[in-house]
Amino acid sequence: MQHTFHFNNCMAETGIYLALQKTLGPLAFPPVVLCIGSDLAVGDSLGPISGTMLLNRQNSFRGYVYGTLKSPITAKEARYIASFLRRTHPHTKIIAVDAAVGAECDVGLIKVVSGPIQPGAGVNKTLPAIGDVSVLGIVAKKSPLTYALFNLTRMNVVYSMAEIITNSIQFLTNEICEKQSV
Repeated sequence: MQHTFHFNNCMAETGIYLALQKTLGPLAFPPVVLCIGSDLAVGDSLGPISGTMLLNRQNSFRGYVYGTLKSPITAKEARYIASFLRRTHPHTKIIAVDAAVGAECDVGLIKVVSGPIQPGAGVNKTLPAIGDVSVLGIVAKKSPLTYALFNLTRMNVVYSMAEIITNSIQFLTNEICEKQSV
């Protein structure tokens, strides 16, 4: 199942929150958030920016976040983090956040997909899938020069997508924590 929202849509946060809620199902505790990407290219920084935003909300976000601007988790490292997460958080759902490429008309879309993410697929890398739910922000058009296009992506688009994704995940985790305290 896939849910898609444009970052300029004023209801995108609510839609992503509801899509995550529906896709993850009832949770006993907050999911782990795995933010994949690199701070070396603007277009690839969606995950680390989202992770940093979540961590900066220390008083209002309760959960585990892996992948920030300070400590990014790139597509290559995702294969190692997968086994780490299975050992460290064995019964916890994982939300994987990453930038993606797509058709030119899809740039600006945020997709919530039921199932794991395939990190590095946009730049033709074959790496193991990771996560239970994927949140993908389409930041550039897919082409033979995709990685070069990541550097031509507008920071405002990436930052706006990261804010929407972060707010949606925070709403979800806050709801789970409120249900636990009742």
